[in-house]
Amino acid sequence: MRKHAILATVLVVIALFACGVAQSEETEQQGVGEIRIGVVAPLTGGASTTGNDMWQSAVLSAEEINANGGVNVSGVNMNITLVKGDTETSREGGVKAVTKLITVDNVDILVGGFSSGITYADQVVAAEHKVPFIITGASSPIITRRDDIDTNYFFHHCPTTDDYPDSTLLFVDDVVKPEIYERFNFSEDRPLRLAVLYQDSKYGEGVYDGIKKVIEKHNLNMDIVAAEKFKMSETDFRTVLTTIKASNPDVLYPAAFLNEQTLIVAQGRRDVGLNNIYLSVECNDDPDYYSGVENWGEYSIQESRFGPYAVPSGDIHDAVVKFRDDFEDKWGTSPSMMGASTYEGVYIAAKAVEDAGNLDKSNIRASLAALEMPQIIEVMQNGVIAFSPDYRESKFELYMQQLILNETLDETRPKIVWPESVKETDFVLPDWYEPGSKAEEQTPAAPTPKGPGFEAVVAIASLFAIAYLVLRRRK
Repeated sequence: MRKHAILATVLVVIALFACGVAQSEETEQQGVGEIRIGVVAPLTGGASTTGNDMWQSAVLSAEEINANGGVNVSGVNMNITLVKGDTETSREGGVKAVTKLITVDNVDILVGGFSSGITYADQVVAAEHKVPFIITGASSPIITRRDDIDTNYFFHHCPTTDDYPDSTLLFVDDVVKPEIYERFNFSEDRPLRLAVLYQDSKYGEGVYDGIKKVIEKHNLNMDIVAAEKFKMSETDFRTVLTTIKASNPDVLYPAAFLNEQTLIVAQGRRDVGLNNIYLSVECNDDPDYYSGVENWGEYSIQESRFGPYAVPSGDIHDAVVKFRDDFEDKWGTSPSMMGASTYEGVYIAAKAVEDAGNLDKSNIRASLAALEMPQIIEVMQNGVIAFSPDYRESKFELYMQQLILNETLDETRPKIVWPESVKETDFVLPDWYEPGSKAEEQTPAAPTPKGPGFEAVVAIASLFAIAYLVLRRRK
């Protein structure tokens, strides 16, 4: 009997020990005591410059949060642990990275995502596992609007390809077009000649589609005279730029990444002689763009919501300067826009977990849907970070910059030229600018004569001559 009692006791102890081990392993796997955030970014490959900036910015925000006591989750302070998810700048790499973050690294939430085409592929994995994903770098609206997967766990914290063509083309219509038309004495009825050069991807197609939507939405007097595609990571644009030049555009709107935009502007002006106003999508507001484009980028236009050099006036001015200085102190370089939105993305994730009160992914998703928090380092509409109830998109206040050569640095630096509320200086139409019109369209119209025209005078004189000859014959 005593042996049975001892055996029973031993079995109970073994069972309790096994249970404890199992619970310990489960605790370790679930990361209790820490919030595990997977940072999805192209850390290698063609977009690695942008991807590493995203990672460095995420590290900065996580260190700040942890240094301030971490995240209060139902009375327990939890630190943030970041896990790298390198997409390798490819769809296959993106799927592999997100799969590993979810199934091996057991992250609680995802932040990042650069390139709409890559995110379009890897978000399928996040949808299957119902992991909240704060997308800070893939701008095609299809990311949260597609209907072939459940997109309820995706939250778009960057302007979409519908948003920035809106600001860019309103600026062109409001500021650039009047300058061109005044200098060349064009009629106001003449449509602005717009060329589009876009990446053959979800991102590029989204920008081109957004451009067409904006022209129709605002009834802008603009004609798209050329729309040419190029492959992602292309390096030689001279042939397609020559084709575009033959279409005689007034303004060129590329939808390109940093490494592509740099070459488009330099090759367009230096090699092809396409002396237009070049527009640029916000992802190029990066120190490497301003150094890489060299003097050829002077007077080109950069749409933005955060930049390493130009800081808009207003409520967030000091916060932007602090972030920029802290980033430079830690990493030895200036941050870019994709880094700024990813920096905010980590703060948004922390706030969502705090509001949820636990690490249950459905609860985190619900708190993201209801989120309202003050803007951080990017100007938001109404000064608040919140996601729209339909497609879970946050809304930014965008501004336009013009690149001006800094002779001391021998590099261009952006100056805010629109809208009036944050403008630093006036837009400049450079002396070398050439519009896309035919020669006769550029020549000022001849003044309307006050008396009879030359042809009329000749006709009357001819009638008199004929009458005189007739009279002489009769005599």
